[in-house]
Parts: sequence; structure tokens; C-alpha cells
Amino acid sequence: MTEPRARRVLVVSDHTSASHELIAEISRRATSEDVQFRLVVLNPARAEVHLLHPERHDKATEAERALLAMLPDLERAAGAHVIGSVSVRHDPMDAIEETVFAEPVDEILLALPEGHLAIRLHQDLPHRLAHLDIPVSHVVEAKSNSV
Repeated sequence: MTEPRARRVLVVSDHTSASHELIAEISRRATSEDVQFRLVVLNPARAEVHLLHPERHDKATEAERALLAMLPDLERAAGAHVIGSVSVRHDPMDAIEETVFAEPVDEILLALPEGHLAIRLHQDLPHRLAHLDIPVSHVVEAKSNSV
């Protein structure tokens, strides 16, 4: 008989600093269940910059340094190691699909601003992710502190 494994939560953010709301949500989940967090920060390069363009990789390197500074706060909230990386991708859908197809994920936690028009048109990220059959939740943040 195998022991139950930790619930794996993919956290997706366009921030390289942890908001109070994200830290609180991670702490709340860590105290209520056995959970393992995986953070993916979207590439801060402009969307029109090609994947192979040096600017995209330079921006990812800058964001990686900021991510390393943010991880201790998240790990304190989680009470465990948090795996973090910066995606070479700018689009959250691409970054999420790339991660989900590479590793097991039980839930997706979005720490991204919501687009009100996209929600009305059902083109928002949770609707676009429905085909993955993975629960999606959203951290509502007081203000944006994007890269």
C-alpha cells in the first residue's frame, strides 16, 4: 500500500516579488493540506519578441535573479522547498501547458491580473485551461507589482 502523495500546485505569476495575497494563500494551503508548490514566472520580455531573440533570454535572466530573492519568502510560507523557474514563454497558456505536459500537476493557482473583457468573452485563462481537466484557482491581488 502506498502513502498518499502531496498535492502538487502549479503557481503561475507575472511577478518577481511575492505579493502579500500570494504568500497568505500559500501559507493557508500549506497549513491545511500536504502540498508541494511549483512556481513558474512568465518571461517579462515583450510578447512580440521571438523565443530565440537575445532580449527574451536577457529578461529571463534578470527575472531569475529576482525569483531567487523571492523564493525564501514563499518557502517560509509553504514550510517547505518551493521549486521556481522563469519560463522562456511570455504567454501564460504556453507556459502552463509546457509545465503540465512535463510534470504532474494537481491544481493551477494563478497569480495574474484578470482581463475583464476576456472574462466576458470566456477567453480568460481559466476557461482556456479547461481542456486540461485540472482545477484552476486565482489569487486576487490588491495591486500589480509586475516586472
